[in-house]
Amino acid sequence: MNTQVWHGHATARAAVLAGCTALVLSLTGTTAQAAPSHGRDLARQTLAANDGWAAYGTGTTGGAAADADHVYTVTTWAGFKAALAAGGSAPKIIKVRGTIDADGPDCASFAAPGYDFDTYLKTYDPAVWGRTRTLDAEPDSSPEGLRRASAARQDAYIKANIPANTTIIGLGRDAGFKGASLQIKGVDNVIVRNLAFESPLDCFPQWDPTDTADGNWNSEYDSAVVYGSTHVWMDHNTFTDGEHPDSTLPTYYGRIYQQHDGELDIVKGADYVTASWNVFADHDKTILIGNSDSAATAAVDRGHLKVTFHHNLFRNLIERAPRVRFGQVDSYNNHFVAGEDYSYSYGIGMESQLVAEHNAFTLPEGVSAAKILKKWKEAPVTAAGNYVNGVPTDLVAVHNAEIPGETLASGAGWTPTLRTKVDRAVAVPALVDHRAGAGRLR
Repeated sequence: MNTQVWHGHATARAAVLAGCTALVLSLTGTTAQAAPSHGRDLARQTLAANDGWAAYGTGTTGGAAADADHVYTVTTWAGFKAALAAGGSAPKIIKVRGTIDADGPDCASFAAPGYDFDTYLKTYDPAVWGRTRTLDAEPDSSPEGLRRASAARQDAYIKANIPANTTIIGLGRDAGFKGASLQIKGVDNVIVRNLAFESPLDCFPQWDPTDTADGNWNSEYDSAVVYGSTHVWMDHNTFTDGEHPDSTLPTYYGRIYQQHDGELDIVKGADYVTASWNVFADHDKTILIGNSDSAATAAVDRGHLKVTFHHNLFRNLIERAPRVRFGQVDSYNNHFVAGEDYSYSYGIGMESQLVAEHNAFTLPEGVSAAKILKKWKEAPVTAAGNYVNGVPTDLVAVHNAEIPGETLASGAGWTPTLRTKVDRAVAVPALVDHRAGAGRLR
């Protein structure tokens, strides 16, 4: 086999000969592969017609049209980033082998010179700083300024920008990312499939004394964020907190030192997104669609944020599955399994138009179906054909009966048409529990 390695780049040129399988760039952990000549290649699979909002208009094909020079197999974080940067927006396929660690050596490696957490705690202790001033105006030389500098270092390391016309797919049953934050930002036509995501752990959360009466620690980094992008298909992925659930996090100032943000956020005018056959598990603030009620945000989000969720498993989550602002969101044939800290599933927010139909909910004893919907703002919702613990349940009616101060209006004002097969809600738990998530793509 004739091969050529271009040092310092993630691309390679390989003669496409019978039996040629890979060219390994050992320094970056990247392999450029010729496309298979026969057989079913899941990496070139495109979103089916009518499969949710991502099928709207031009549809979602990702990197299915990639030529042999733009198909990569990666095993390291550096190799993954190099493959993303190679070839611009030409169609590309990136295959992930094994679990890629994007965490870096440890939190101390990101700390800016002079940053000291004990000094930070002493400086902003509410008994000293109070609870009415934010930290936003603190100078760069202050403990908060040094925290910001440290956070910027981690930000640059763990975020990966995904270009247009890209498919990222895990190989086999154990592919994924630990501590990565995929940024699908301002691009069109992206597919992400068959990957297990362990949530990033924010090394430098910010203390906000004014966030609630007691203050809060606020963190950054979603496992994946769709920001101003269009035609995105997230399929057969698993999102969890992995080795660092919230129960392991310490407490400072009487508040949990929150080091997790979302699992998947869809914001800033993003549009035409389908999330199918994923597992979202063991997390607090899970999925946010639209990140603010502000007038500036409304100007960007109004008329956008069209998202479909179907055949996903939402297990042991506290809230936001999802919380919706502005968007026309279709959520059908999902299974929600509540844990002991359950707060709500669907958040009804500013100008949202949520359709939640033919879903199944498994609630523990003592948890009422009235909690499934949470009203944040006045907005109509369609919730038909849902089952709770195997029983047909009108989610709006039970919510209004038990939580009269948060009366919801029925009828989202639109009817979803971009759906493939709609399964009976009573069959959803067995179907979704056995087929959703990474390692189950077929």
